[in-house]
Parts: sequence; C-alpha cells; structure tokens
Amino acid sequence: MRYFGGVEGGATHSRLVICDETGNAVGTTSGLGTNHWGIGIPECARRIADMVERAKEEANICKDTPLASLGLSLSGCEQEATNRDLEHELRSTFPNLAKSYAVSSDTMGSMYTASSIGGMVLISGTGSNCLLRNPDGSTANCGGWGNFLGDEGGAWFISYRAVKVVFDHLDNFEKSRFPIEQTWTLIREHFSIETRYDMLTHCYAKFDKPFFATLCKKLAIIADNGDQLAMSLFQEAGVHLARMIKALLPSVSKELVESGDLSVVCVGSVWSSFNLLKEAFIKELAKTSIAFNLKLVQITKSSAYGACYLGADSAKFNLPRNYADNFSVLYVYKGSAAASNGIAKAACNCE
Repeated sequence: MRYFGGVEGGATHSRLVICDETGNAVGTTSGLGTNHWGIGIPECARRIADMVERAKEEANICKDTPLASLGLSLSGCEQEATNRDLEHELRSTFPNLAKSYAVSSDTMGSMYTASSIGGMVLISGTGSNCLLRNPDGSTANCGGWGNFLGDEGGAWFISYRAVKVVFDHLDNFEKSRFPIEQTWTLIREHFSIETRYDMLTHCYAKFDKPFFATLCKKLAIIADNGDQLAMSLFQEAGVHLARMIKALLPSVSKELVESGDLSVVCVGSVWSSFNLLKEAFIKELAKTSIAFNLKLVQITKSSAYGACYLGADSAKFNLPRNYADNFSVLYVYKGSAAASNGIAKAACNCE
C-alpha cells in the first residue's frame, strides 16, 4: 500500500492529511505555521516533518516508510527558487519523509481541492489575492501584495477603510455620506481607545494586522443590523473582489470553460458575509460581458486534500477523488448570452 500526503500551510497554523491508494484519509493532524518567510526554511521543513511523523503514527504507518508523494500548499511558496530550496532541505534533512514532492502556494491547494483542471481562487480573508490556473499550467495573478500595496476586499482593508472614513470625517477633510457614530464607537471599543490619537499606536508602533482585521467581523454585525456606513464598506469590498475576477478574465483559456462554467473558489472569512457583498459584486461584474458562468464555490474540506492531489499527480499516480464532496456552491453568476464572441469579447470589455 502506498500513501500520499498533503499539507495546507498558513502563517499561523497548518494541517496535514495522509490518504491511501483508494483516496481515503487514514491520518490527519495539525501544526504550527509553515510560511518560510517568517520562520526560515530549516524550521519550516522541521515542522512539516513533525506533522508527517505524527500522522504516520495515527495511521499505523511504519516510521521508516516514506510517503509516495507529499504535496505542500504553503503560504509564502510563490517563487520556484525558494520552493526548490524547501524541497532540497526536506530531502537532505529528512531523507525518508517522501519519495516525491510538489511545492506550491496555498492558493493552489484550495483550487485543487475543488477541481482537477484548475480555475480561479479568490481569497478574502485577512488579506486578499486572486489566482487563475489554466489546464496547460499557465497562471495569472491579481493582488496578494499585502496591506502596503493591496489587500482590497479583505478584512484588513475593510477595517482600515472604516477607520479612514471616520478620521477623514472628523478632520473635516472628506465628509462621510453616512452617519459615523456607530462605527466610531465600534472602533473605540475594539482597540480600547478613547481618542483618535490613541489609535496611532495600533497603526504604527504596535501594528498587528490580524488584530486590526478582526474589526471587520464586528463591522459585519452592525452592517447586518442596518448601519449604512458599515454596509457601504462591504459594498466597496464587493466591487473590489469583482474587479479582481475581471482583471484575470483575459487570461482564461477556452479549455478551462468548455463546460460553460468557470469555477471560482472563494476562500477566507469575509465570504461568510456574502449577503453584504453580493449586490455590489454583481453590479460590478455586470459591467463586463462574460461568455461563461462564474460558479462561486467554497471548499468544505481542508485544502490539504488539494495539496495531496497535487502531490499524487506529480508522482504520476491517479489518486481517486470525489470533488463533489469537497465543496458547496455559494452562488452562480450567469454569463451574458449576448457575448457571442466568447472569451475574446470578455477580454475586450474588462476596463
């Protein structure tokens, strides 16, 4: 019996699954973050090896039996050079860990948990990113540059915009279209501050992006309860997320949408507020003629499964998988019936 592993790795925590030749999970575990930019490649490799050994023990797999393949879908693994460095570290330091490796970014694991041919992944969590992969392996990207250069449509950006709108209003620099009182009260409570000057610590000396971003969850609550300013922030996010999809439409291959649908895997906590994003999201998409449907899906299993599939594919093993069990459909945006010129026409209308 051969065994195949997959790791979903984030900056703060990671998950691992081991499947047997039938595609059934025989061992799972979790561990610390595996973004090598934050902890270094040697420590990243050590954490991966630790998870593999613990999962092997759970699955009653001999410690000396290497996995047939190990797919690594990790935050920070966007560059081929450092991906090769990580694989080399694993092979040299832990020679019995796996026979074959496939190292990729965390977006790839999410994508391959839902589809074998590729598609689009649209991340709206703390930050934001959009990635397209075609069946021939070609890719295109929009976003993913972090809070200094991007993150539009993500929780941090929504939270930042709330603070910015309030500050601009109180400065009489740009008046808010909507009352700010409820949002300003929420900001003061979240950051435990009394004045705007107290906010500077959280923006500079003690900036904590994940904590800053958690304000978004509280903004969603008051938006659901009808606060106009909070609602407008999510509408703005809906526009940003739709624009990320539109930015990649010219790169979609015909082979990817032969079924008439483009699968868009929606990852991240902001998608739990899709009811607040939906109207503006649809209106922005409607500005572009799209010759196929956009099927927004959310994975219901860890993207460690997608990493496992990638690893098995790289080892030339057709690991059985049932994609229908791995995701649920969030929304289907119907493409324009008038788009008779196909993808080329969609590409021409993406301004």
